[in-house]
Amino acid sequence: MAGFAVFHEDWSLYRKGRLDQQRHQEKIKDAIRKNLADIVAEESIILSDGKKVLKVPIRSLEEYRFRYDFRQREHAGQGQGGSKVGDIIARDGAGRGPGQGPGAGEQPGVDYYETEVTLEELEELIFEDLGLPNLRRKKEALLPTDTWRFGDVRRTGLMSNVDKRRTLLEALRRNAMAGRNSFTPLAPEDLRFRTWEEEIRRESQAAVLAMMDTSGSMGSFEKYIARSFFYWMVRFLRTKYQNVQIVFLAHHTEAREVTEQEFFTKGESGGTRCSSVYRLALEIIGQRFPPEDFNIYPFHFSDGDNLSSDNDRCVELIHALLEVSSAAGYGEIVSPHYAHLSSSTLMSVYQKVKDPRFVSVVIRDRSEVYPALRAFFTDRGAAQPGQTA
Repeated sequence: MAGFAVFHEDWSLYRKGRLDQQRHQEKIKDAIRKNLADIVAEESIILSDGKKVLKVPIRSLEEYRFRYDFRQREHAGQGQGGSKVGDIIARDGAGRGPGQGPGAGEQPGVDYYETEVTLEELEELIFEDLGLPNLRRKKEALLPTDTWRFGDVRRTGLMSNVDKRRTLLEALRRNAMAGRNSFTPLAPEDLRFRTWEEEIRRESQAAVLAMMDTSGSMGSFEKYIARSFFYWMVRFLRTKYQNVQIVFLAHHTEAREVTEQEFFTKGESGGTRCSSVYRLALEIIGQRFPPEDFNIYPFHFSDGDNLSSDNDRCVELIHALLEVSSAAGYGEIVSPHYAHLSSSTLMSVYQKVKDPRFVSVVIRDRSEVYPALRAFFTDRGAAQPGQTA
């Protein structure tokens, strides 16, 4: 009598590694999302060359498993009676949980390890729900792409690109005009060739004016916060948009346009007159960015220590900027040494500006840079034809 064996293989075990890997990646993304405010303010990222590989602490993922009694004690499966659900039967060890109470303790801590993530992956998480606010369709620019397609038909070309259908139709048309109901004879003038052409995309234009206070009152903390914000702003704009022009303006009592490198390295000196940078911004808009063709976004960061006699002029110029802008923002940086004081004179006068397109924020800590980005670059429901995936 021949014997046989029945073998059943669980194919789900082959997928377990892939499923665990996917769950691990989601765990990493969740940990990064929960710590974006601290990661955005990380100095090593701001000073990196754009190719930085970051290390993010991730708490380990616990798996269900059997836990054996390593002390080999005797246990019974029943009690003395009278116990209720939730009653504490006994405590193991010194009676302290992980990290509880003084002393060394005997309980294990919570394991974690550092995982590497590239700056590009981090940017994807930071920028995933950001967008230029109130972006409108205006005069669209024609932008070349890296995509090529057969979009044209010509009388000359390579024989490998012959369009047979159009060639036969041309031959049939010519022969029909000569009274012949046939595709033949086929003449050289009947040949039609498909031709490659580059796709051109139409996108709305935008201009962002980055304005930063570089006066003597901007200390190392204020300067670092302002540069951190503008660093992420520039990366966000260049990552998600192809047709955005960025203008860098620095000011003390006078304002001037600077290069990107000067903007992020310029030292501080002199007094403060914020109206100077607003006037320069309006001049640049009038000369280079017509409001009927561009979505305009001026963003200004300062410590708020402005000349009192200049504050009312600043409010007037903010209203003038809003007339030609899709949105505008002002960020005021308060040093930890002055965090207990009330808002500065500049922020207090900006409370008179009631236009919903004007957003103002106060930053007192490095972790507030990311909320400021979200406050300024939250899409308020307008269509974004210029955004690229």
